[in-house]
Amino acid sequence: MVKRRRSYETGHRPKFLAVVDDSEECAKAVRFAARRCARLGASIVLLGVVTPPPDETWLGVGDMVQADAEAEAQELIDAAAAAVRSLAGLEPEKVVRTGVKADEMVKLIEADEDISLLVLAAGTGRDGPGPLVSALAGKGAGSFPIPVAIVPGHLDDEEIDALA
Repeated sequence: MVKRRRSYETGHRPKFLAVVDDSEECAKAVRFAARRCARLGASIVLLGVVTPPPDETWLGVGDMVQADAEAEAQELIDAAAAAVRSLAGLEPEKVVRTGVKADEMVKLIEADEDISLLVLAAGTGRDGPGPLVSALAGKGAGSFPIPVAIVPGHLDDEEIDALA
């Protein structure tokens, strides 16, 4: 049985989850989420996921690599948070996790019942829309716990604002 999310109940403020990375398209997804949240009175969660380093325990190299990756993820989230504040006047919730991006995203959605929409950026390069978008568009689309908004990377700011 599918559990009804708390975000749809009266009195609960829905949250949009935007996955933040270093891609150019990510800024477009954050812009869409911020504008849409402002229009709907929702809040926004920014998620950065750090891939765990290989098991390099020799002289603490693994710990240094992990710390650098976490600092880089935090910088990306801080930049996205500044954009959200500028675009929508909202203070986003910032989350950094370590693991596989798709797994950590699903774990966060399961843990926070107020998250009601996932916003992803679709790449426009030769590599396709990106692994998360490809996975969700395939077999996972019918079983995902919340709706997913996919923001194409080729849209300009005016188009994104009009859609939001």
